[in-house]
Amino acid sequence: QVQLVESGGGLVQPGGSLRLSCAASGLTFSSYVMSWYRQAPGKERELVAVITRNGGNTNYVDSVKGRFTISRDNVKNTMYLQMNSLKPEDTAVYYCKAAHWTMIRNVYWGQGTQVTVSS
Repeated sequence: QVQLVESGGGLVQPGGSLRLSCAASGLTFSSYVMSWYRQAPGKERELVAVITRNGGNTNYVDSVKGRFTISRDNVKNTMYLQMNSLKPEDTAVYYCKAAHWTMIRNVYWGQGTQVTVSS
């Protein structure tokens, strides 16, 4: 049984930092491209950042470039999102997603973690 469990969300003031974690189990973690998505109230879910299987390549939505860093540890089966210089518009539920690099039907989502940026 595949499980993705996000943690690390919370309430932070503008300009603050948070680090999200996504712990994976029940899958061969290194076979999966991992990504972070977010969904704000009344908005569609959007891709925030993606990282390749070995962590060698990453990509970000323009709005978080230079502030967020995605990383992964294939020994700990965990992905991270370091979020700095947070803005109120970063407020959303953040989800992690695992997508197998060849078996396109093998896609899994976590339950989400709330990030609220407010003074």
